[in-house]
Amino acid sequence: MKSDIKSLLISLIDGIDAKEISNDFKKLINDLECKKAIKRDKYNCYKFNSNYRVGKIDISLNGTGYLEVLGDKRRKDLVIEPKDLMNAGKSDLVVAKWIFTRLKRQKAKVVYIVQKGFLAYVGITKAINGTIVVQNIKTASPITVAATQKSLKQLPLNTLLKIESASGIIKEVLGVLDDASVDEKISLALYNKEEFFSAQAEAEAKSYGCSVDKSFYLNRLDLTKLPFCTIDPNSAKDFDDAIYFDEKNLTIYVAIADVSEYVYPFSNIDKEAKSRGFSIYFPHKSIPMLPRALSENICSLKPNEDRLVFGFKITLDKTSLQPKSEELFEGIIRSKKRYAYELVDKFISGETNMQDGTDKKILAWLLPLFKLTQNLRKKRLQDAFLFRSSEIKMTLDDKQNITETKAEEETPSHALIEECMLLANKAAAKRIKYGIFRTHEPPSFEKIENLLEELFLIGIEAKFSPQLPTLIRQIQKQADEINIRADVDKLIIKSQKQACYTPENKGHFGLGFECYSHFTSPIRRYSDLVLHRLLKSRLKKEEKLAKYQLENIDTLCNRLSELERESDKVAWDFMDRKFARWAALHINENYICKVTDINKSPIAVLDDKLKGGRIFLIDDDLELFEKVKVQIIQSDLVSAKITGRVIKRLD
Repeated sequence: MKSDIKSLLISLIDGIDAKEISNDFKKLINDLECKKAIKRDKYNCYKFNSNYRVGKIDISLNGTGYLEVLGDKRRKDLVIEPKDLMNAGKSDLVVAKWIFTRLKRQKAKVVYIVQKGFLAYVGITKAINGTIVVQNIKTASPITVAATQKSLKQLPLNTLLKIESASGIIKEVLGVLDDASVDEKISLALYNKEEFFSAQAEAEAKSYGCSVDKSFYLNRLDLTKLPFCTIDPNSAKDFDDAIYFDEKNLTIYVAIADVSEYVYPFSNIDKEAKSRGFSIYFPHKSIPMLPRALSENICSLKPNEDRLVFGFKITLDKTSLQPKSEELFEGIIRSKKRYAYELVDKFISGETNMQDGTDKKILAWLLPLFKLTQNLRKKRLQDAFLFRSSEIKMTLDDKQNITETKAEEETPSHALIEECMLLANKAAAKRIKYGIFRTHEPPSFEKIENLLEELFLIGIEAKFSPQLPTLIRQIQKQADEINIRADVDKLIIKSQKQACYTPENKGHFGLGFECYSHFTSPIRRYSDLVLHRLLKSRLKKEEKLAKYQLENIDTLCNRLSELERESDKVAWDFMDRKFARWAALHINENYICKVTDINKSPIAVLDDKLKGGRIFLIDDDLELFEKVKVQIIQSDLVSAKITGRVIKRLD
């Protein structure tokens, strides 16, 4: 069954059986048939007519379009005159009709826009010869706006606008470029993300109140007397996982917020959660997937509050440390403490003795659990990889300008929680044969060959081996010897395929798991909520419901994979904008950086008091990972791009 638009269109080039077409795309097929772009033969197969092409649009600064033809690498891009674009924009997926011409460069005209590359554009107002024009902040190309010159002149220059791509209607005036608080609005608008929920969704969320009366849930496992705790970042407001360890029986309880109890399919909350897919995290705030009345209240596993949970009781074998039973349960817990990672790290290292009676009860099982998870981790890494990576944590002032950045690395408390969550995610994946898996396929041999060539330039010689886990460990060993392990790990990660959601189990290469899924974060990931619903229907033997939930699950998996990448891009774009604002105040100043990319346009990353900002270098002949002193020569706030030159090589 074809569930991806692009793969469906490519299949139509050679022909596809009507039975292979998902119900989601029946309207598309009917539209293309009406346009005479496709035809159905006597064998009930659909196929493109010979003079039609499918592809993605690119547009030059003069407005001329170019069709990147899909499914035929030999065919050059087709030229599309502005009058033949049919309002198609950059990155739009379209069907075009080939126009016969004796010219060398073949032409086409758009007949159908299958999918908009961008539902909305972000534009900035500029004055050119007394006329106000709106330029796309990503491409600098002009945007046709459904607004008069009179209305545009009422706005200050450098006003940022969110513009509907199909109609040119101004959907929102975001603010002015000089105001740092506009950055979050720009980043959200670029990927058509909304911060606020509809009044209907908010009303639904608030209707559940703030407390749980456990007398209403007599069929649930009552675990309120067990000393569960949550461990999260210090800034967290939504707590979707709690743990408890029964040391005597070697049983780990992983309790997850039971979001599916409150968010029903096709409800107003569900529709918005499905369209968002994921929560987005900025340094100063979050854009939640669920209304805060749920995510930060009734669903959140707050301390000293009864909360509904869906989780696993996992008992390990004392010798092998493999799960010997994995019991899925609907329950009620009452978390006894909310800890930040930093405090748990101090407990583990013995740096602090600040403990009340509740702390002592929890530490009585938490410290033995830490030792157990260290052993679990050691065994797991025999078949998986440990990548040393750090995440840049940015601190902003009340005007949303950078005050500090620091590289945050994994600590013992992070590792403890990770091992518990991996156990639960694995246990959940084992219970389904078809549904929603977290998949990470092995990298292609071509990618590995390119990686080995890149590593050779920095002094790491490793011979290709089809045994990729062994090869990667050899590379990491050499990287350790020359003290560039974290940098090399980033190259290895870059060479791998992206993890994604699939309806079939394809394993998880990076984790070394035969099957894996996402179960532990339904407050911030829609994928986990879908899995909860599916597991509940199986648990209650509601087979018809389970079958219904699986309809078009392949389409949903593809969409969630796209939404995950978009959510990441929003957060990265925001940080780029903050670094660009900082750099604009430090033109001609010099900073220590590390070269992280030498392909095409070399890139260095700040490695000074401030860390993490990308600087595009005008220099050539640089070495990967070398330390350099860079002078900032330009910072473009519109594109969020910093440009610099190397004034001294430090290695």
